Amino acid sequence: MTLLPILPPWLFLISAALLAGFAAALLARRRTPARWRYAALVLLLLLVAAAARPGIPGASAPVAAAELNVFFVVDTTPSAGAEDFDGNRLRLDGMKGDINAIAGRLAGARFSLITFDSTAKVVLPLTTDATALRTAADILSPQTAYASRGSSVTGANALLGSRLAAAAKAHPERPRLVFYLGDGEQTSANPPEPFAAGTKLVDGGAVLGYGTSSGGKMRDYAFGTNKPGDYITDRSTRDGRPALSVIDEKTLQAIAGQLGVPYVHRQKAAGIDAALADSAPLAAVAAVDGGTEARQGAGRTELYWLPALAGFGVALGGLLASGRALARLGRGRGRAA
Repeated sequence: MTLLPILPPWLFLISAALLAGFAAALLARRRTPARWRYAALVLLLLLVAAAARPGIPGASAPVAAAELNVFFVVDTTPSAGAEDFDGNRLRLDGMKGDINAIAGRLAGARFSLITFDSTAKVVLPLTTDATALRTAADILSPQTAYASRGSSVTGANALLGSRLAAAAKAHPERPRLVFYLGDGEQTSANPPEPFAAGTKLVDGGAVLGYGTSSGGKMRDYAFGTNKPGDYITDRSTRDGRPALSVIDEKTLQAIAGQLGVPYVHRQKAAGIDAALADSAPLAAVAAVDGGTEARQGAGRTELYWLPALAGFGVALGGLLASGRALARLGRGRGRAA
């Protein structure tokens, strides 16, 4: 048997202690007839028992198909600031918009945000708080070129694998979706290691590619700010012309193959539904449709109604007894008159 109090545990314990003190004071009060004192004590105990919400775990219960664990893996290297998304917008702006749009389509899921540039880090652990996801995504900015020492497009491999494994261990019944958002540009001197860690735990998602084959110029962003500076220059040119970042769709398609998800080239802010349809994550489609299924062991058999019903009986009995006593008192006064 388990307890799920209707109040936070600390508040429930304080309330129960106060009621116990009140019951003890009531028992010590001799002016009140004993039967009323004991009836009030029993009623208080039954109310506390009902408020504790006793139950037996293991019953079947309807579970929303939106019970997904969704991981966003986002490229925040300097090339994320290239100005060639949907005209001359930043690639990172397109990524932010798509993160929020996907989260809106998969409402009720648990979301995590992982970024990678020179290092990979968990910006937001799994949470159902879509507002927290939006806030975490909105404050992302490209890594400053001064701090960049070259990055790998698969730099989040180990971190993503560990997060997938932890999610599978904690809740193996929840499908895990991975959305990788980047341009595929490898700036590390070493070739990218393939995504391997945890790939068998990926149930769906997509690799979303940003950028153009003609490339886009990149402004440098000061550390920790969203304020753009001067354009990053191409050091191989004598006149210091702006460097261009070009999408590498071949690399992105290879990443999609490693993760076992489709690749979708994102060129405009609109049309995320089409991108989701192309990605065809089966669990996500079920979540969008709002389906539910009965799952054994997902619920519990509630027993709070037993003490609540008994308390109602005690209270009703007390009211009836009070009514009879008042009736007798009225008849007695009538005879005395």
